[in-house]
Amino acid sequence: MSTFDWHRILIDEFPLSFLWEVIFRASFAFAAVFLFLKSSGRRGIRQLSLFELVVILTLGSAAGDVSFYHDVPLLPVAMVFLTLLLLYRFIVFLMTRSKRVEAWIDGLPITVIQDGLYELRSLGKLNISSNELFMELRQQGVEHLGQIRLAILETDGDVSLLFYDNDEVRPGLSVLPPEHRPEYKLMPTSALYCCTGCGFPVSIEKEQGACCPRCRKDLWTPALDRKRCR
Repeated sequence: MSTFDWHRILIDEFPLSFLWEVIFRASFAFAAVFLFLKSSGRRGIRQLSLFELVVILTLGSAAGDVSFYHDVPLLPVAMVFLTLLLLYRFIVFLMTRSKRVEAWIDGLPITVIQDGLYELRSLGKLNISSNELFMELRQQGVEHLGQIRLAILETDGDVSLLFYDNDEVRPGLSVLPPEHRPEYKLMPTSALYCCTGCGFPVSIEKEQGACCPRCRKDLWTPALDRKRCR
């Protein structure tokens, strides 16, 4: 076998007429995925949950195989799509009848910030870093945690935010990256500082350190109290 054999690279042992079959197979796969999503209802076309993502990945694998593998017949793949659709409908039916099944399949919303502070038990159970959470908050116009009354991690991965009114905003932990947020163990001036581990605010004197009474961390950053820009 010679290297850079363009006939082998482009079409291998198949005749050029096989490209018409590829077009037909790809069109079949496209139509099958479209009809599946159309038949599954609005749940299938909103932002995907973990359960829906598994279904779509399975569909994508079947659609990809039938599109360009000449030895994959169409009827078994059609049966795969029909089986997945019936399974999807059945599981959705169970979820509408049982909150326990719905919670097991889709998960439950989790409170990650309350009253301007991290919910430590929630964050400890989640596979999400503070940097990832801060990125989500910055993208929604948040500058510090004191602006947030409640933050809930939804089952689809989005973070829903409920804000304080501007006259209720409290001092809070900056959500800026470390290069834009100074951090200290010994304070340069007497001021109000927030624990970088949980957001708890404490007044600390100049050249003094402190251990957070809430999470026992000892790294602090100046508290922010700016109002939200609407």
